[in-house]
Amino acid sequence: MKKTLPKDALIINEINIRSVDRNRKDIATWRSALSGAESVYFPNRTRLYDLYEDILLDGHLTGVITKKTNAVLNKEISFEAGGKRVKEMDTLIQSLAFRDIVRTVIETLLWGISGIEFIPGPELAFNLVPRKHIKPEAGIIAYEQSGNEGISYGSMPNVWVMGNPHDLGLLLKCAPYCLYKRGGMADWAQYIELFGQPVRVIKYDSYDEQTKAELRKILDESGSSLSMMIPRQADFEIKDGKQANSDGGLQLSFIKALNEEISVTVLGNTETTNSSRSAGYAQSKIHQEQQFEITRADIAYTAAMLNSPAFLNILRSYGYPVADGCFVFSKDKDVEYLHKRIAIDKEISAIIPIPDAYWHDTYGIPGGS
Repeated sequence: MKKTLPKDALIINEINIRSVDRNRKDIATWRSALSGAESVYFPNRTRLYDLYEDILLDGHLTGVITKKTNAVLNKEISFEAGGKRVKEMDTLIQSLAFRDIVRTVIETLLWGISGIEFIPGPELAFNLVPRKHIKPEAGIIAYEQSGNEGISYGSMPNVWVMGNPHDLGLLLKCAPYCLYKRGGMADWAQYIELFGQPVRVIKYDSYDEQTKAELRKILDESGSSLSMMIPRQADFEIKDGKQANSDGGLQLSFIKALNEEISVTVLGNTETTNSSRSAGYAQSKIHQEQQFEITRADIAYTAAMLNSPAFLNILRSYGYPVADGCFVFSKDKDVEYLHKRIAIDKEISAIIPIPDAYWHDTYGIPGGS
């Protein structure tokens, strides 16, 4: 059921926010949550987004997400109208609020959807809408995270919901790797606990109870390392698996493989985050170019969202001069690429004239229109 709010009411005050489910998660949890989110008749992302919150505790995943996000946040942004920079917008662009908005736009690629509720007033202010409450298929923000009743946001000019209603984000693909990695870490920790210290084996004559009691006392008082007492007449052998995995390398290679899969999913490569034994300059250069292409795509997506009519109308409501203008990201300059390109451009310019705007735009020369 869809409802509308009074003009001055805020959505964040109407919904009931619940704590994140921190219970143990595994692959079965991921599959079940995915089925719930993809349900045709009653789609619900609550369990899936609780899973996303859980895997974000993974250090490697946090690192590659930060790298992806900072690649956009660290680019210079300006607002231009008629080919000229609107300096009145610089204060907004340099504010923490605007930076948080850009970050939320980028995170939409990870989660699938994001929502911002802007607070009416003289200055730009907003609340992030909890993603578990956004029901994009129904076009509502639910009162309860698993409920079907809520507030219709389609006609609310101060609410900006981003993302494709059917997109579940990159975290969907990262989740199984993080869950497998968590199990691999636990196995590695257990391996270290079992075989990280020497095993003490004491043999005694089965009929000598006094010696057995004295040896037990010695073991109890000499530390917590693994120890065993067996009769001298018994045949005893430890099957520890160390012949095939003498140094825990099996667990280490498994975890490295999972980290590489996470890096490829988020960044499109591995060499700009981890260095492999076979990595060389040429391989690293190719991986860097691959990440540069993904960063360019992220910048283009962010620019499209910032220049959407929904966001520009919101800024206009705060009194910002956005008429006939747009947000523009500064272009990265690959010096090696430009060095090769200028040689070709010089030969072409000797054959046919090239407009000045091309040189300004391609090589970042100030003064172009």
